[in-house]
Amino acid sequence: MIRWILLVLVAVVGVGGGLVARNVSGLYIAASPGAPERTFSIGEGEALTRVAQRLDREGFFPGRLAARVWTLYARAKGLDRSVKSGEYDLSPSLTPIQILEKLASGQVKTYAVTFPEGSHVLEIAAKLEAAEITSRDAVVEKAFSPEFARSLGVQADSLEGYLFPETYRFRKNTPAEVVLRDMVEQLDAKLTPEDREKVTASGMSLHDVITLASIVEKETGASEERPLIAAVFHNRLARRMRLQSDPTVIYGILRERGLFDGNIRKVDLTTDSPYNTYTRGGLPAGPIASVGIDSIRAVLAPADVKYLYFVSRGNGTHYFSNTLEQHNEAVRSYQLRRGS
Repeated sequence: MIRWILLVLVAVVGVGGGLVARNVSGLYIAASPGAPERTFSIGEGEALTRVAQRLDREGFFPGRLAARVWTLYARAKGLDRSVKSGEYDLSPSLTPIQILEKLASGQVKTYAVTFPEGSHVLEIAAKLEAAEITSRDAVVEKAFSPEFARSLGVQADSLEGYLFPETYRFRKNTPAEVVLRDMVEQLDAKLTPEDREKVTASGMSLHDVITLASIVEKETGASEERPLIAAVFHNRLARRMRLQSDPTVIYGILRERGLFDGNIRKVDLTTDSPYNTYTRGGLPAGPIASVGIDSIRAVLAPADVKYLYFVSRGNGTHYFSNTLEQHNEAVRSYQLRRGS
């Protein structure tokens, strides 16, 4: 088959048989053995002939006719339609045929992007744009689109909370919808059949579980505390007490203003919004951040305690109380300690 293709190439290229034969055989010769890799980019919809010309011009091919022969070979093999756009790590130490195989196999260069637990959509969008993966505005638009959320099987008005926090690898200029779909699918993959059974047994919807888990996620970075924090909120909900969670208020400010200056004020706690759990009972309007699997499982299996309150110790952990009197004493103790 290969021999037939090479004969066809010789015939198509035409006269100058010796020169043509050398360039056909040049498909199996590296331009510069031992040369290091460097990045080569192919634009969306870029013609194969132009790709070949640039490869030749940038020193990836060993001969002047190699670009034309390479293009004809790719078409004869049916590989011309398989070449993907994107960035590739290529070296002149590869033969032109090896380069073609790499381009046709879609070995596109990817970049790692890490989203910590507790990241919200605006942070995720900014990080993706900074890494040149996709547009911040496109991510925000798609993530807060009810129609797009439902197209991914998410029964909510946005993807907040459903974008699993993890390290991903994406190629540059990946469409926002592809990135978001991958992150939603990762959350779906992390939920085991046992997790889903516990959601059903809890009497809560998955959306409510993720919403509460997102609050737990933002309230503590100490993994051992998550079941305790979850228990406090479950206990308050059972008693019809307001959750009074500062992170929900902060998220409401972010959704309204697009930024938060780091200071939560009394007026913020008293200004009503769908996310203000000081002014409204029950859960907020939806999740406030991406959740790790441990926070979801903490909500599904909270600690067996009667705590209703907690206050920061100032060291990343919290002090828990059963009564308001105990809580107020703890607040005075830890606030005075931080102020001294």
